[in-house]
Amino acid sequence: MICEPKVDLCFQVSGKTIPVDHGYALYSAISHVLHEIHEDETVGLKTIRGRYIGNGKIDISPASELVLRIPVSRISVYIPLAGKTLDIAGEKARIGVLNTKALIPAAALYSHLVTTKNGSDQSRFEAEISKQMKELDIHGKFLIGKRRTFQVHKKQVVGYSVLVSELTAEESVALQENGLGGRRKMGCGFFEPWKD
Repeated sequence: MICEPKVDLCFQVSGKTIPVDHGYALYSAISHVLHEIHEDETVGLKTIRGRYIGNGKIDISPASELVLRIPVSRISVYIPLAGKTLDIAGEKARIGVLNTKALIPAAALYSHLVTTKNGSDQSRFEAEISKQMKELDIHGKFLIGKRRTFQVHKKQVVGYSVLVSELTAEESVALQENGLGGRRKMGCGFFEPWKD
């Protein structure tokens, strides 16, 4: 599969707290200030990391960032997010300066949450992941981890964490660029180098 090279567009984030389960709320908040994301099937989103402080919330820290994985030609579309304030499920988060990072090949990649159609059935989920990897010509091994849920329109969606190992450099970049499963604009199927 030939596609335009992608990069990670990383924005600093400042604020107090946001919900742990904020993938859908973050996508909604971005789409309020940047309507282009609705139609853009090339974008992947990483949920914002922070320290869990209880009551379903995480603390935004100086290291917290908003990361969009996009084709190089789309960078100018998303730069205007810098300086905006997002309303993430009633919590305010200010988007600061940005930098771009190239995708780095790694032999093992991890995604915190991958969802597929009928993903609540683990055997169907595994069959779909296997099929998608074949379509991307990725021959690494995958391991399904914890079953997780997240909320979309007040509905619980089921997914799993996924670790893919034994990747070549080309396969690693292809998996990072394409992801697996659906709901990529909501933080799902976003693969990063695995750290033991």
